[in-house]
Amino acid sequence: MTDRYDAIILGAGGAGLMCAGVAAQRGRRVLVIDHADEPGKKILISGGGRCNFTNLHTAPDRYLSSNPHFARSALDRYTPADFLAMVERHGIAWHEKTLGQLFCDGSARQVVAMLVDECARGAATLRLNAPISELSHADGLFTVCYREGIATAPALVVATGGPSIPKIGATGFAYDLARRFGLKVVEPRPALVPLTLSQDEALFRSLSGVSAPVLARAGRTGFREAALFTHRGLSGPAILQVSSYWRHGQPIAIDFLPDHCEGWLIDMKRSRPRISLASLLAGLLPGRLAEALADRIALPGPLDEQRDARLREVERRLAGWEFRPNGTEGYAKAEVAVGGVSVDALSSKTMAAKSLPGLFFIGEAVDVTGWLGGYNFQWAWASGWAAAHAL
Repeated sequence: MTDRYDAIILGAGGAGLMCAGVAAQRGRRVLVIDHADEPGKKILISGGGRCNFTNLHTAPDRYLSSNPHFARSALDRYTPADFLAMVERHGIAWHEKTLGQLFCDGSARQVVAMLVDECARGAATLRLNAPISELSHADGLFTVCYREGIATAPALVVATGGPSIPKIGATGFAYDLARRFGLKVVEPRPALVPLTLSQDEALFRSLSGVSAPVLARAGRTGFREAALFTHRGLSGPAILQVSSYWRHGQPIAIDFLPDHCEGWLIDMKRSRPRISLASLLAGLLPGRLAEALADRIALPGPLDEQRDARLREVERRLAGWEFRPNGTEGYAKAEVAVGGVSVDALSSKTMAAKSLPGLFFIGEAVDVTGWLGGYNFQWAWASGWAAAHAL
């Protein structure tokens, strides 16, 4: 027996649940299918289990895409304030951390429960632990065969995410499906991911566990947050941010003293002439990091024994210390992927495929990738909302 729906949504993550709840409450008969055994798995592990569910500073320039203007329509029509209103309507306590990041006071499970409840209010059908065995399109209808039966609908919404964090079941299914229906896919790569260093940077491996506030740059793009040394390389918010912009073979530059202006070492030479660079850095940076930097720079004696030109050289090195990562820790540690279903193939207003009526791609499956800090969830909510209003 075949069940008929107005829309079938593949994926019970943030984007899929958002789309299902809104569409169902608009009177659409909706089926959500997911191979996982519970909904919102990525939500549950986000923000240390408290879900960084949006960011107050959401704007299109906080997203990477082959078309930087594509995300504007959806983001303008469904804002962080709109999602926050839903959170408050469900009585979920929240707080703002740094840089506009909003978190649950309690558990990320509250956000999942809220989205599932929104689906239930519209009587959307949720099928979990239901892998798909066959999917086809003919005569204006999509047919999906899954563990519990067969369903058809004139609309199919693909919200299965990208390949990041495969341990929770993430795959490139959305990309395969897009290619099957003739849509271009921008080659994905891990993003918001730790970077690895070669043996040439072995000295810094002794700093595993050391963190410091820095300004990290990849090309012209920089982020001022914490960097963390690991046994494999570099991590921490600043590094995760620049990883989305980094390309293999390129260096990244770290300013270890972003609050210090040009000429500060020469000024220090005059005010504290007998201090050594090692002692000076020890008062400004974590001890092990200060020692490692001083050892690498190898500036013997106190500052008053150094020429100004040499001190300017040291300043420049501390303000733009280059590392040449040899890779990333891959999708296993990546929070998202850069790339995905090409936005050139989709309507920015509805998220519908231009070449095949009734086919939609939303959330992380699309070539729209946000910064760290709640931006990717806001894209999930906004793109899901946009598609729901087109169903």
